[in-house]
Amino acid sequence: MCRIGNLNLKNNLILAPLAGFSDAGFRYLAGRYGAGLTVTEMISAKGLFYDNGNTKKLLYNESSPCSVQLFGSEEEYFVKAAENPLLDKFEIIDINMGCPVPKIVKNKEGSALLNDPHKACKIVRALKDCIKKPITVKIRLGFDKGVNTALTLAPMLEDSGVDMIAVHGRYREQFYSGKADYGEIKKIVKSVKVPVAANGDVTDKKTYERIMNETGAEFCMIGRGALGKPYIFSLISGKETNIDLKRDILKHIEILKRIYDDYTVVNLMKKHICCYAKGNKNASEIKNIVCRKTDMNELLNCIEKFF
Repeated sequence: MCRIGNLNLKNNLILAPLAGFSDAGFRYLAGRYGAGLTVTEMISAKGLFYDNGNTKKLLYNESSPCSVQLFGSEEEYFVKAAENPLLDKFEIIDINMGCPVPKIVKNKEGSALLNDPHKACKIVRALKDCIKKPITVKIRLGFDKGVNTALTLAPMLEDSGVDMIAVHGRYREQFYSGKADYGEIKKIVKSVKVPVAANGDVTDKKTYERIMNETGAEFCMIGRGALGKPYIFSLISGKETNIDLKRDILKHIEILKRIYDDYTVVNLMKKHICCYAKGNKNASEIKNIVCRKTDMNELLNCIEKFF
């Protein structure tokens, strides 16, 4: 049994927060295939405070346990968000301190917090003072390539009360290029006593074993390696399951239809279906056809034909 704060998990496998991908449907599938924990897409703490409709839709959830990931830079908005009844259904609150997107960084949010440890710790302490749920953070090694500021930040976050730290083994400057540096993650693991989730380049059981062995982390967080194959969690954990991509895609659509109109669901599913199609002998044809679809029935016909 793995543990984050006062929460017990069935295993150490976590679906990473993926903007535009870790929606309610995909989280459901990851959980069904054995992920011990799933995490939502980034949710704006300020957007939640101002009752933004799109923000509320991102909070629809059918998987448990699930962590809600908030982003922002002002602790008062994090506190207001954490106290919102819409977050009652989530077992953990995660703070995004790793997003490399320019518009997020420009607002001093995401990975910009790597350069402002005082503010980062202030946010953690504010949340610990107002709620009893576990508080986790997602960080990168640092902002500028080769400068592992996380090695200094991680112990400070621990002292502020954080219950788990997820570390993506790249610097903000790298975005998603190059290889994740497991050696640098290992340094962070050794610097703290709280659990660490190692993240970066896990695509199968072999790479899972490598990241765990080389970092010494307690948890493994899988992001891009799960796209198109939520069953990766079963392959790694050894859980016997029947993999049926057509069934999974239809279930994914079914869940999204509970939140959005058909036109929106079709547009949201295009990128997912392109991922599901990887390895399919008709992958290129599927992508070309799917990306032109705007009608739900046409999309369903395409799924019926190719999957």
